[in-house]
Amino acid sequence: MGFQTEFNSVCKFKSEQELYELLEYGRGKMVKKSFRVFPTGQKVIAYTPDNQAVAIVKILASIAEINFQGEEVTQVEMELVRRLTEEEARVQTALAHEMFFGEQENG
Repeated sequence: MGFQTEFNSVCKFKSEQELYELLEYGRGKMVKKSFRVFPTGQKVIAYTPDNQAVAIVKILASIAEINFQGEEVTQVEMELVRRLTEEEARVQTALAHEMFFGEQENG
């Protein structure tokens, strides 16, 4: 049982529904498996399930708990700061692929 630290600039959604609710209503939450530490109070880039940068969000709360099924989960509550422009999204997506999501190169 241990905590994983999320990248300071990454908030990746696994659920299209959770992302839709955030973008549609301006507030939302996502549930991640295992205990994780999210930077509460900070603004981060939100990514779609297919690793596309989409918005800037502010992390309001990060609650790690064991659910009724006995699984370690973390609920992250956030608010939408703003959607990224097309150019910002393109650049952030490319950088995140290189830094976080891309395959490790042997070198």
